Amino acid sequence: MTATDTRHDWTLPEVRKLLSMPFNDLLFRAQTVHRQHFNPNEVQVSTLLSIKTGACPEDCKYCPQSGHYNTGLEKEKLLEMEKVVAEARAARDKGASRFCMGAAWRSPSRKDMPYVLDMIREVKSLGLETCMTLGMLDEDQAHSLSEAGLDYYNHNLDTSEKYYSHIITTRTYQDRLDTLDNVRKAGMKVCCGGIMGMGEDPDDRAGLLVQLANLPRHPESVPVNMLVKVAGTPMEDVEDLDPFDFVRVIAVARIMMPQSHVRLSAGREDMNEQMQALCFLAGANSIFYGEKLLTTANPQADADRELFRRLGIRPEQREQCHSEEAQEEALAEAVEKEQTRHLFYDAAV
Repeated sequence: MTATDTRHDWTLPEVRKLLSMPFNDLLFRAQTVHRQHFNPNEVQVSTLLSIKTGACPEDCKYCPQSGHYNTGLEKEKLLEMEKVVAEARAARDKGASRFCMGAAWRSPSRKDMPYVLDMIREVKSLGLETCMTLGMLDEDQAHSLSEAGLDYYNHNLDTSEKYYSHIITTRTYQDRLDTLDNVRKAGMKVCCGGIMGMGEDPDDRAGLLVQLANLPRHPESVPVNMLVKVAGTPMEDVEDLDPFDFVRVIAVARIMMPQSHVRLSAGREDMNEQMQALCFLAGANSIFYGEKLLTTANPQADADRELFRRLGIRPEQREQCHSEEAQEEALAEAVEKEQTRHLFYDAAV
């Protein structure tokens, strides 16, 4: 592939062939494509905050926020503006360039929309890119979010159309595609990917990638999640995904969508550093960091900074964000903390 090769006509047999390549050959090809479009040693960093937690009417079998399952999750109302702004400011100061806000809704209600629009304006005033995931959107809702300045809208397809009904029954695959279409018409960027390890077969992974890459425009951000198994959901005992199969999906996503940011998303808490490094080599160049992804665990920011240091990776910058000097200062502070950890002990023990 050359830097100008961006296709929207992928076939299932082609993607099957990519997924079955010898592992080293696949990673070499993916890294070659990656270097044509991105700095291989930069990773875009986002932080995700749940602005409304639990009691979702959808029945997504992987989700602890679904009201259909008893996962022990406490329901929370829409967060106050002050809390959201404080979290966004803290994320920015720790190196995030994008702040993502998620609400457990089927679709945003008329009464909640004004608060959501104000959140977008306030977070953008901090110099951060903004992203939201609020469920399905109609055309009017999408335009309202766009006019408020929302940069990205996240709405994952989750899996292939063939496997979709095994995961969700309360909304259709076409409902998801319609929301993506409304987001595009409103002029926003799309964040759309899926979840690996839900019991799908390799053809389902290939089918999801074909669906994403054959959209009229590739998603600017493609989150690739590894299932986080939560007690109380129907998927708490699903068989573990082979880590190499997950890395293969990252690599093929990079090859098929060469100009998209491929995000190593949920499930990083269960990945060792070597697996994460392979994902970066395969073309992943975006992560969430912070202690939580909505309701599930995520590696802490200090651990991510230390891993970045060891791999020679730096956070991707945007002009509106805080200065490179501040970024370097934060990184140096994390490294110093790691190097002097052995000098301290917990006096409360």
